[in-house]
Amino acid sequence: MPWLYFALKPRHREWAEAWQREVQERLQALETIRIGPGAFVAPEARLFGEPGRGIEIGEGCAISAEVFMHGPITLGKRVSVNARASLDGGAKGLVVGDDTRIATGATLYAFDHGLAPDRLIHRQPVRSHGIVIGSDVWIGANAGITDGVRVGDHAVVGMGAVVTHDVPEWAVVAGVPARVIGDRRELPDAGGASPLAKNSPTGRRGEG
Repeated sequence: MPWLYFALKPRHREWAEAWQREVQERLQALETIRIGPGAFVAPEARLFGEPGRGIEIGEGCAISAEVFMHGPITLGKRVSVNARASLDGGAKGLVVGDDTRIATGATLYAFDHGLAPDRLIHRQPVRSHGIVIGSDVWIGANAGITDGVRVGDHAVVGMGAVVTHDVPEWAVVAGVPARVIGDRRELPDAGGASPLAKNSPTGRRGEG
């Protein structure tokens, strides 16, 4: 539970940071992985970075228990990957922008198999185009992102959605296959103000 680590009071911080250094140093000694300062990696996470298929974890990232990651993967700053999410960079790689949230059980696979009927599935060629996830994106629980997809900055992928095509910036998508159902800029801001009120010359909804 990385949020508990980041919320520690100063009197607990010293031992917790020493523990995390031990966890991260052991992981970086075993795998082709680089971890930025201030990050948290649960010891129960399964991270595999090979030479040429490494994993880059940015400053302040949070990797929860039971996460599976296989490089090449690059996480920007303050990315969180929640429990049981599964990320595989295939051959071309998976890139995730700053401040993005990947929820429990999400699957991001930057590779795919052929489906030709003249050969067995396990003998099909594997192809990889890569996946790019923008900054400030929320990928909901149990959502799937398929190879070749680009998800724009500030987008939201709903719980259980399967994304097979690019997602525009600010879009809210849901469904199987996923489709655009909204735009974050049309939602009320954190203070509850309506976009109509913000865009009105008087600052009042429905006026002006």
